[in-house]
Amino acid sequence: MILTIDIGNSSIVTGIFRENELETLFRMAKATEKTSDEYGMLLYSFFQHRDYSFSEVEGVILSSVVPSMMHRFKRMCRDYFNVEPVIIGPGVKTGLNILYEDPKEVGSDRIANAVAALSMYQAPCIVVDIGTATTFCYIDEKHRYRGGVIAPGPALSVDALSQNASRLPRVELQKPERVINKTTLSSIHSGTYYGYLCLIDGMIERMKKEVSQPHAVVIATGGLVHLYAEDSKQIQYVDQNLTHKGLKQIYDRNK
Repeated sequence: MILTIDIGNSSIVTGIFRENELETLFRMAKATEKTSDEYGMLLYSFFQHRDYSFSEVEGVILSSVVPSMMHRFKRMCRDYFNVEPVIIGPGVKTGLNILYEDPKEVGSDRIANAVAALSMYQAPCIVVDIGTATTFCYIDEKHRYRGGVIAPGPALSVDALSQNASRLPRVELQKPERVINKTTLSSIHSGTYYGYLCLIDGMIERMKKEVSQPHAVVIATGGLVHLYAEDSKQIQYVDQNLTHKGLKQIYDRNK
């Protein structure tokens, strides 16, 4: 059994792989005040619920966009699984040629997404991850990570809108029936849905034009991908488990 742990800005998701198959995912809310023991006990509860045992864990790979969380998860892996985790970062073999000015700046989740996309789809490709941040990554036909785009995610924008505009309420993200609306709530729904749909499709279109690759394959993932993918004119494939598939492939390269 191999664990893939993706520590994001909003949540922590643990994947369980047997052989090369992703069997299940456990989701936890990110809480920076929790200790390594508390996270270990949360995972223990999940394991018991699914009749898994910590003794079955052969290896762990960690991806984190929250540097302050890494130490406690490394400690958890050592204390509860008796393994030294593979950590996405300098020195780890990914098979990806990163052409960022400073490759260390590329988020580990974006690297995992790119690795999985290259193995499962053809290059060139664009990977869109719709979550706390909305990221776009371009990988060319020579399997080089050429860079990308980072924008605030839909939920983050809704929070900022309600916090900074006193008369506008906090709303749940959802697809409205029409674009032009006659109430404040439905108007915000329209802006956050169709506004982000335009951002997603417009950004992909501009990226394709900039690299002269109009037929680049577009793969989408992330916690909010289900909300936008159906109406997108650019997204071709949806894989909510793309990050964990990439993490497992990177683990296999480094075991």
